[in-house]
Amino acid sequence: MTTPFPFVASQVLTAAQMNAITTLPINDQTASYILVVGDVGKRVIMNNAGATTITVNNSVFGVGDTIFIANKGAGTTTITAGAGVTINTAGSLALAQYGGGTLVALSASTFTFFPSGGLGAANFSDTATGTYSSGGISYKYITYTASGTLTVTAGGTADILIVGGGGGGGEGEGGVAGGGGGAGGHLLVTGAYLPAGTLTVTVGAGGAGGTAAGHQGQNGNASRVGNYFALSGGAGGGGNAQTGMNGGSAGGGVQNTAGGTGTTDQGNNGGNGSGSAPNYGGGGGGGASAVGNNGTSTAGGAGGAGSSTSLDNSATTRAGGGGGGANGGTGGTGGTGGGGAGSNGAAAGTAGTVNTGGGGGGGGTGSGGSGGSGIVIVRVKV
Repeated sequence: MTTPFPFVASQVLTAAQMNAITTLPINDQTASYILVVGDVGKRVIMNNAGATTITVNNSVFGVGDTIFIANKGAGTTTITAGAGVTINTAGSLALAQYGGGTLVALSASTFTFFPSGGLGAANFSDTATGTYSSGGISYKYITYTASGTLTVTAGGTADILIVGGGGGGGEGEGGVAGGGGGAGGHLLVTGAYLPAGTLTVTVGAGGAGGTAAGHQGQNGNASRVGNYFALSGGAGGGGNAQTGMNGGSAGGGVQNTAGGTGTTDQGNNGGNGSGSAPNYGGGGGGGASAVGNNGTSTAGGAGGAGSSTSLDNSATTRAGGGGGGANGGTGGTGGTGGGGAGSNGAAAGTAGTVNTGGGGGGGGTGSGGSGGSGIVIVRVKV
C-alpha cells in the first residue's frame, strides 16, 4: 500500500497507511522532466534508452524538501540546474543506468545532491579534447601526448587508457640481426577510480635503438595517470646472442636465444631469434594483443599486433611490437599499432610511431629503430 503523501489538513490515515509510511510514491518518467513541488518526498525514476535531463528550477522548493532521483534507463540522466540555481555534489550529476541519490533543498535556489548506490562519474576541469555520445551516454575525454596534470574536480569513476613508451630495436652484428623492440605496456581500465585533486600524468618516451655494433636497444619509459601505470616496452636483443629484454611487451631475441617476457594484462612475449650461420633473423617484439614472431635464417620475425580502443570515439590500434632485423633476408614487419619494421643488412630499423607505444624495428647489421612514445586518454560520463 502507498501512503497518500503529502498529507493534507484533517486527513485521517488508516493503520495500514501508517504502516506503509516508508512506501513513497513513484513518479515514472520516460522523457526529460522538470521537477514540481508535488515531487517532494517522492521517487522520480527516469527510464529512457537515450540521454535525458531532470531540471531543478528556482523558487519551487523550500528548505529541507527532499526528492529521491534514480535512473533505470540505459541512457544517462543529468540533473540540471535551472536559471539562478546551484546544485552541489561530491559525486556526479550525471546518473548512469541504476544510479541515483537524494536531492535536498538548502534554500529556494541552492541544493545538494547526495549520490547513492555506488560511485558516480568523475569530472575534470581541464579543457576536454572532445565530446561525443554513444549508446545514449554522453562522454567527454582528454588526450595527453605529452606529460602534464589532470585536475579532477569530483572524484569518481572514469575510463582510462595508458600506453607506455615502446622499446628500441637491437643493432645487428656479424650476420646476427637485432631483435625488434617490445611495445609499451597497454593498460585499459573501465570504471577506474580517480580521486579529487591534481593528478600527475606522464607520457613515457620511447627507448633508443641500439647504435653500437651488436648492442641492444633501450627500454622505453612508463606512462601513468595518478596511481595507474603502464609499463615501458622491452628492448630487442643485439648481435651478441642477447635475449630480448622484459617489459610491458618484451623485445625479440637473437641468434637462437629467447625473446623476453611480457607482463600479464599489459603485453606479450618477444619472439625468439633463429637461423644458422652466417644468417640469423631477430625475433619480433611482443605487442599488446599478440606475441612477437620468431626469426628465421631468411627473415626477421614480425612484431606482435597491438590492441584497438575507442575512448576518443575513434577505433585506434596501439602498442604494436617492432619487427626483427635480418641479414641477407627480409626484415620483419612491424606489428599493427605503430610497430617499426626490421631492416635487412646495413639499413637502420624503422622507429615505432609516436604516441602509440610501438616498438622499434631491429637492424640487420645497422642500427635499431627507436621505440614510439606513449599516450594517455581519460574519458568520463557527462
